[in-house]
Amino acid sequence: MPFSTPATNGVAVLAKDYWTAKKGRDALTAEWDESGAFRLGSAEIMDQYKKLAATPGTPARKDGDADAALAGAARTLEAAYEFPYLAHASMEPMNCVVHLTGDACEIWNGEQFQTIDQAMVAQVVGLKPEQVKLNQLYAGGSFGRRANPHSDYVMEAAAIAKAFSGKAPIKLVWGREDDMRAGYYRPMYFHTLKAGLDAQGNLVAWKHVIVGQSILAGTAFESMLVKDGIDATSVEGAATLPYAIPNLAVSLHSPKIGVPVQWWRSVGSTHTAFATECFLDELARASGKDPLALRIGLLGKHPRHKAVLELAAQKAGWGKPLGKDRARGLAVHESFNTFVAQVVEVSRKQSSLKIERVTCAVDCGVAVNPNIIAMQMESGIGYGLSAALSGAITLKDGMVEQSNFHDYPVLRINQMPRVETHIVRSGEKPTGVGEPATPVIAPALANAMLALNGKPVRALPLSAQGITLA
Repeated sequence: MPFSTPATNGVAVLAKDYWTAKKGRDALTAEWDESGAFRLGSAEIMDQYKKLAATPGTPARKDGDADAALAGAARTLEAAYEFPYLAHASMEPMNCVVHLTGDACEIWNGEQFQTIDQAMVAQVVGLKPEQVKLNQLYAGGSFGRRANPHSDYVMEAAAIAKAFSGKAPIKLVWGREDDMRAGYYRPMYFHTLKAGLDAQGNLVAWKHVIVGQSILAGTAFESMLVKDGIDATSVEGAATLPYAIPNLAVSLHSPKIGVPVQWWRSVGSTHTAFATECFLDELARASGKDPLALRIGLLGKHPRHKAVLELAAQKAGWGKPLGKDRARGLAVHESFNTFVAQVVEVSRKQSSLKIERVTCAVDCGVAVNPNIIAMQMESGIGYGLSAALSGAITLKDGMVEQSNFHDYPVLRINQMPRVETHIVRSGEKPTGVGEPATPVIAPALANAMLALNGKPVRALPLSAQGITLA
């Protein structure tokens, strides 16, 4: 059955159960007009990004004169960091039920974007938003995927129900391959950073260029969250860097690439935290300073960052000697007004890496439910580790190469490290804990690897560099 939405056209196969419908779809032959199809591969996109990074971007933050300070610095250091596209890879594939009648539409769905979905479905079926009823269900993981700014799978289900003239409720189920190969992704990004040190090794200049697609462009949020050409989600964590650096510049390139993108657990912090925290450890190493002491010295005006960092370090035994082939790394980051610091302890066993322990400190204001906070810290750490270790969506001739968990592996329970969570006592208003642990684990792990091997990690995932967990 042909159907169409404001964004796509397609063919749906209807049956009384999923397996029958899937067999029907597998037997279906369709010819598509691919004359205007996107044809670039990941390597070609990254090449474009690297060229853009060498040109002036749109300013996102400017303190002092970074270029002049770099020119007068006693020593300068540079680094570049690469991040692939990422899938949400939730355990439950996209699905929902739509029941369309003459003057009403009822939906059963694991909702993250109620208002947007209601309005988009109403547009598709020709009703008013108040005639669309949403029944919100628990979802088997979402991580941002069910908050699609274009209501993709929900709108598709509504369009199929309309094409079927509301004869029966329609249950839409995408197979995992459907979402992995034709869903929406965390954008690919490329970062370049350059810093200047004075004769005493103090950080006097910081220049940061970010290249990656805008998540907000073309959505209902563009007018609110894209200001002067800057997508706030692309630079969060970089343009809001808390460290006291007198000359700091952050700029952004937002190329228009034909790959569908959207937010992914912790959004822009997924890449900005890694680039900034890893570069800071490289600077500490170059200037002969302890990574913790360097950060503490730069956080005088940010006591909540400082507090979680000191708590995590103290609980992890930072500074205490470790045995041979063991090392620690740390990172701190704020996202969604919640402050998280983590210390990762690793060991080397022959050619494999083992994460021995993760110590996490969090300041989320008043701790309403400490057990939930600890659970969400553990969850965010596991999700971030999956991406750091093996998460990568790659394109070849415009097509996604991955399809399921065999070639887009997620962290297994036997790989999950021991996590200790410590909550800062606070009288501040409560803030979220579902996302802020995710961006911190990858740089803390990378910094532990730098301490262990003396080699910086500048590209993710680690598996692409032959690094595996014991």
